[in-house]
Amino acid sequence: MIDYLNKETYNFYLPENLIATNPNYDRDKCKLMTMNIKTGEIEHKFFYDIIDYLKKDDVLVLNDSKVIPARIYAKKKTGGIVEILLLQKIDSSENFWECLIRGKNIKEKDILFLNYSSNNIEAIIEKDNISTKLIRFSKPLNNEILNNIGNIPLPPYIIQNRKKRGESEYNDRDKEFYQNIYAKNEGSIASPTSGLHFTSELLDKIKNIGIEICYITLHVGFSTFNPLKEDNLKNHKMHEEKFIIEKETADLVKEAKKEGIRIVACGTTVARVLESEFDNGDFKKLNGATNIFIYPPYKFKCVDALITNFHTPHSTLLAMVSAFAGYENIMNAYKNAIENDYRFFSYGDAMFMY
Repeated sequence: MIDYLNKETYNFYLPENLIATNPNYDRDKCKLMTMNIKTGEIEHKFFYDIIDYLKKDDVLVLNDSKVIPARIYAKKKTGGIVEILLLQKIDSSENFWECLIRGKNIKEKDILFLNYSSNNIEAIIEKDNISTKLIRFSKPLNNEILNNIGNIPLPPYIIQNRKKRGESEYNDRDKEFYQNIYAKNEGSIASPTSGLHFTSELLDKIKNIGIEICYITLHVGFSTFNPLKEDNLKNHKMHEEKFIIEKETADLVKEAKKEGIRIVACGTTVARVLESEFDNGDFKKLNGATNIFIYPPYKFKCVDALITNFHTPHSTLLAMVSAFAGYENIMNAYKNAIENDYRFFSYGDAMFMY
């Protein structure tokens, strides 16, 4: 019997060469695995073939959150380099941010220095929480400053693997290709990567066959990439992530569910928002924050089909797709993907489960 609460249930061996460290520069020409979750049947396609699996009147929901240049570097008074990852701003002034810090012996009241236009911006550690730190910046970290001093927050494994392969940590195309083409609402510290495969031309084709496209915003934060650390999933804490559901989206989804029309979620971020807030034919709220953690034997109540990438071992996302498609189906699909040299994780290939 499968123990769905055991962290090790969501583990698998992945050859390192299948970890994607660069994007598909022809976005919709990546590999696409399709899986019928009722039969477990798998087919191998390209992403542009997804149009053959979508139905007239389907509602396709996309996450339009935009990644901010959230990785910044600072110096201690001693000259030591500190890496700061901005998680979320705490107030509208943009002076206070919840952050992760990579550096030695950083404690409350320490002052770090960011170089901006030949002037230092001071970063004062106001509060040292268990896993994060509250930092007060002497200047608001507005778009101008962030674009000047910040870097696209690529996942650490991409940077580490690039270093191993003798590549530079960042390249000129990351700013473009770690962002969805429809991204507009700034706030994410990681890309909703299942949408990276869409092109404007493909979205136009999808609209032209009678599929409704609508948007939610979920600002991807700490929860999405925080791995399972507790042996029992019940003890894993999901951090809250802020969301907004457009009224037009809410109305489309409600009407579609009433009419028995499929809701196609592009990404686990969209699925989390819809499953968190849709209940008994209506939405509980259209903006707020969610810390929902989905794992088997959860039964989906809103999402009928899911577009996603291939996820990391010991991740909450692997647990979520196991709840959606069935654990055995997912493990078989991942084994099949490895045998067929699919690229994994953020810059990797795609999967459509229906």
